[in-house]
Amino acid sequence: MRTIDATLFWFALAAGLWAAAAAFSLLGLGPRQGRTLLACGAAASATGAVLGLIHGGSATATLASLGGFRLRFRLDVAALWLIGWSMLPTGCAVLLGGVRARFPRADAPSGPHPGRWVFGAALGLLGALGVFGLHNGAGLFIAWEAMTLGGVLILLADRSDDAGGRAGFFMLTLLEIGAGALLLALAALSVSGLSFAAIAARLHTLGFWPVLMFDLLIAAGAGAKLGLLPFYEWFPEAYGQARGSSGALFSGLFLNAAWFVLARALLDWTPSGTVSMTLGVILLVLGTISAILSILFALQEDDWRRLLGYSTAENAGLAVVALGAALMFRAQGLPELSALAFLVGLMHLAGHTLAKGALLFAADGVHDCTGSFAIAPRGLLRCAPGTLGLGAILGGMSLAAMPPTIGFVSEWYLFQTIFHDFALHTQGARIALALAGAGVALTAALALATFVKLLGVGLLGPRSPGTVTPSRRYRFATLVNGLAVPALALALLWLLPWLAANPWPRLLDRVAPALVHGALLVPLSAGFAFISPVMLVVVGPLLALPVVGVVWFAIGRRGIRRVPLWSGGLPVAARNATTALAFSNAMRVFYGFIYRPRTTTRRDYGSRRYFIQALRFDYAQSAIFTPLLFRPALTLIARLARAFRRLQSGFLNDYLTVLGLLLIAVFAVVFFY
Repeated sequence: MRTIDATLFWFALAAGLWAAAAAFSLLGLGPRQGRTLLACGAAASATGAVLGLIHGGSATATLASLGGFRLRFRLDVAALWLIGWSMLPTGCAVLLGGVRARFPRADAPSGPHPGRWVFGAALGLLGALGVFGLHNGAGLFIAWEAMTLGGVLILLADRSDDAGGRAGFFMLTLLEIGAGALLLALAALSVSGLSFAAIAARLHTLGFWPVLMFDLLIAAGAGAKLGLLPFYEWFPEAYGQARGSSGALFSGLFLNAAWFVLARALLDWTPSGTVSMTLGVILLVLGTISAILSILFALQEDDWRRLLGYSTAENAGLAVVALGAALMFRAQGLPELSALAFLVGLMHLAGHTLAKGALLFAADGVHDCTGSFAIAPRGLLRCAPGTLGLGAILGGMSLAAMPPTIGFVSEWYLFQTIFHDFALHTQGARIALALAGAGVALTAALALATFVKLLGVGLLGPRSPGTVTPSRRYRFATLVNGLAVPALALALLWLLPWLAANPWPRLLDRVAPALVHGALLVPLSAGFAFISPVMLVVVGPLLALPVVGVVWFAIGRRGIRRVPLWSGGLPVAARNATTALAFSNAMRVFYGFIYRPRTTTRRDYGSRRYFIQALRFDYAQSAIFTPLLFRPALTLIARLARAFRRLQSGFLNDYLTVLGLLLIAVFAVVFFY
């Protein structure tokens, strides 16, 4: 068997294992065996991705052939890159998903349903694999819907009460709006067979406006999963009701698949020229604003999962900014810079997958030892500093773009790509890219504050009574994914040339090797800018040694002094500590025109109204798009569901009447059209 065929073999094995896991769950067999099959499938996918990257992609396999319709499967190197790095958090997630927590959640008494979780994960993984590999519009749409349904089932398996149902309904509604846009775009082309080559050929024969409308529909479909404006508001709702292991699947493989579909549609199918420039500017604006709004709301969250959900939308926005820059450079005849921007998106999503996985597993670890996902000073770093603490800190450093992590490298590359705005030929395009750079800089600053809050408040502080060490499975899942974050930054020196073989899109064979200059990473030219991941890893700890030495000497000479806290002369409790609200309240006031904070106070009285027994205080921010766009849509769908529910009368005559009316309608359509 040839090596390039071995890639398809490993992915076929992975698909078979995932399908077997789904069958196991349907048959009611043990969820532990199902999780084992899912993990083995993730390992097989990782093996296939490595083989494919080394040897230039996978071969093309024809899965079905009927007349002129052929369903083909092939994985390009870009797809293999995104799949390969997603498999580490995916493997950890499927081993941890659906496992009952040590402390039952007080807000979700029903608990997780392991069998349902395994089925949803298997369906989602199979759908994501189809999204990456199927080269047919109809097959792509079916795989897209399977991935969506799998994600919703995962959420409902984690929490099946009213709160979980509302979050799942909200998520499904917005994702189906995107799926409808995707279906409309594919159906409007009227292409026989819907092969990707036929779609691209059809788009090259159309004018500006039809192509623009097609691409905007594709952007809406993919943007619903990526959390682009205005769809990002389902992220905190879904993440806030799911476990961290489920969020690792949402933030990893599923998110990467959505970005890959958008990139293929805009870079491979769409003709270059004015339409490409217009789309680039639109994506640049949407990605920048989505990233800013998402990280602003993330800063105010006091729940690990909701904060990380907003952060996922922020990082997806940054990847879309890179894609918008790629379209703009492509439109003005700068293919090398376009390929550079596309590579930046690949690097950023790979690093985000690992870092977000580490923090989401840390969130599960926090719940495992405290019974809550709240960001509160409980001294959790003392429970497991070498595993949970180290992994979470490395993940947070990457998402805050701090060296020597992959997040720092990818955002440095993003800035260097934007700094090439001088190469554009028109003044308007230069201004748009420069403004996007300012927005990305603001996002980076807010992300730093957000993860200082998450790690500083969520891991430090005095140790709370009753706090126990988190389970080993959460600690080591966090550590493995966290250590992969700086490891990927170092490995880029050797891994980037892998993307040069059998490339999609074109010119990666020239651009990917040009990003490595000896031991330096450069944006096409060492004369423009450079960084050295090796130096960052070596010099960073060396620069910290003097500070550590001074602190160690001071403690050794004088010991640790413990004194009462001082709060401006006011009496304070000895265990007073900064809370999540106190940390972010200043930003809430400064950006009040965006947050529109609301304060609610509820008084609980006893038998007599003159005596207050409890005073409940709630301070939150208002969503921007939910009351204006989404809540009316959800209300309309609920009313339609109640209206159509009358069809389920249970009488055979009613069902026959409905079928007769449908047949009359079909005959009428055939007769007149």
